[in-house]
Amino acid sequence: MRTIPFSAALVVCSLLGLAAAFYGNWVGMSGRSFAVSLGVLIALLAGQILFASAGLASKAAAWRAQAGAVAGVFAPLVIYAVYAAGTGTASAGWMLAIAAYTLTPTLLLAPVRGQRAGTWADYAAALTLWLPVEFRWLGGAWAASGEFRYLLSTLLAVNTAIASFLLLRRLQGVGYSLGWGPRWGRVIVGHFVIFAALAIPLGRAIGFIGWGPNPERLPLLPVTLVATLLFTAWPEELLFRGLLQNFLEKSLRGSRAGLIVAAVVFGLSHINNLGFPNWRYWLLATLAGLFYGRVWQKTGSIFASALMHTLVNTVWGLLFRTA
Repeated sequence: MRTIPFSAALVVCSLLGLAAAFYGNWVGMSGRSFAVSLGVLIALLAGQILFASAGLASKAAAWRAQAGAVAGVFAPLVIYAVYAAGTGTASAGWMLAIAAYTLTPTLLLAPVRGQRAGTWADYAAALTLWLPVEFRWLGGAWAASGEFRYLLSTLLAVNTAIASFLLLRRLQGVGYSLGWGPRWGRVIVGHFVIFAALAIPLGRAIGFIGWGPNPERLPLLPVTLVATLLFTAWPEELLFRGLLQNFLEKSLRGSRAGLIVAAVVFGLSHINNLGFPNWRYWLLATLAGLFYGRVWQKTGSIFASALMHTLVNTVWGLLFRTA
C-alpha cells in the first residue's frame, strides 16, 4: 500500500481548515469563540489525519518507547484545556470529566502493553471511548452549539484512541493509514455492489427505505462526502473494525467469528437511531457491518472500509428516504 506522505497530509489539513473557516463565515459565525473552536477543530483533525501519513507513522514507531507516547496521551486533554480557556467556558467539573475520559483508556491499557490483543482491558478501554460519544454525554463540555458539539467529541475520541491504542498499547493490525493499495477499487466497489443488491430489496421489503431521490443535495455532495468520511465513517471504522473486530478475531481465534460478532455489535450501536428499538436499522446496519468488515480484512486498512462506509451513507442520503 502507498501511504500518503506527511507533507501531502499537511496540505490536506490546511485545505480542510480553510474550508471550515469559509463555511463558518458563510453561515455567520465569527468572533473569538469561533476562532478558538476552529483552531481546536483543525488541531483535532490534524491529529486524526497526520498520524495516518507515512512520515508521522514511522516517527511514531520510535516514540512508542520514548516520552512522545506520554505526550500523545496528554495531547487531547491539553487541546480541550486550550478550548475551554479560549472560549471562557473552563470549569473544574468539565475539566475533570474530560481528564477522566481521555486518561481512563491509558490507565486501563498500560498494564497490558505488549500483550496479545483481546484482553478485558482492550474491550473496557474501547467501551469507555465509545459510550460517552454515542450517548452524547460530553456535549456540555463544548461552548459550540448543535451538531458541532458532537463533531468535537468525536474528534476528541479519535485522538484519544490513537494515543491510547496505537502509541501506548502498540496495537497491531489496526490498519490506521491513509493511502491506496492494489485492487482496492475493485474490492470497495465490488463489495458495495453486492451489498446494494442485498440491502436495497431487503430494506424496501421490511419498510425501512423507499425510493426518494434528493437532487437538492447534489450541490453539497463534495461537502457531504468529506464530512461523512471524516466525522462518521472514519471514527466508526476505527472503533468497530480497527479495534473491536481486531480484538474479537484474537479472542475468538477466527476471522469469521470476529467479523460476525463485530457486525452484530455495529448493528446494535444503531438500534437507537430513529427511535428505540429500531430493529430494521439494526438489521441493515449489521448487514453493512459484514461488508465493511470484509473490506477491512481484505485491504488491512480502516481507510478502505471507511470509503465504502462513506459511499453507502452518501448514496442512501441521495437516492432513498427512510421510513
